[in-house]
Amino acid sequence: MKRARGRPRQYDEGQALAAASQVFWSKGFRATSLVDLSVAMGMNRPSIYNAFGSKEAIYRKALQQFREGMEAAFEQTMVAEDDIRTALTSFYEAALSTYTAGDLPRGCMVVSTAVTAATGHPEIQADLLAVLRDLDQRMARRLRRAIHDDQLPESFDAVGRAAIAQAVLHTLSIRARAGESERRLRRIVKTGVEAVLS
Repeated sequence: MKRARGRPRQYDEGQALAAASQVFWSKGFRATSLVDLSVAMGMNRPSIYNAFGSKEAIYRKALQQFREGMEAAFEQTMVAEDDIRTALTSFYEAALSTYTAGDLPRGCMVVSTAVTAATGHPEIQADLLAVLRDLDQRMARRLRRAIHDDQLPESFDAVGRAAIAQAVLHTLSIRARAGESERRLRRIVKTGVEAVLS
């Protein structure tokens, strides 16, 4: 039996992407250099190119990894919780835990980096739009479930309120990155839940 030729991979792709995402999240797409990525990922530049391709390709994969984490948080809060008010509050609180983690809060990776990177990078712009639309759809489905369960009135605009629900997430992200106090952010969570569901 022939052995596979070439050296085996000496890195864990998930860990490498997680390390890269931390750099992109802190510095942004444009300000992140391949030297930054090489140091964070523990890989030399040729190895990075061979494993992932361009800086944009690494960023897009890191963004997808963050998106998967965001989707998991949605499932654990919005989907798992039966009461819509409790579900939405838990979802925002989970987001805040991510947005304010660390010594220097960075907000949401999507909002903090993809919005500016989308200019001049059509594939990143498409990724950003896909994330926004996907969350809108997930939120609208969950609100329709609440209507079906008689927690919201039949006249409730699930599609419109889903967009508002996502807008609350964006303001939490921006304010967290700007250094807003956690106390103020939690007040916005409470007000935001009322704005979406009232």
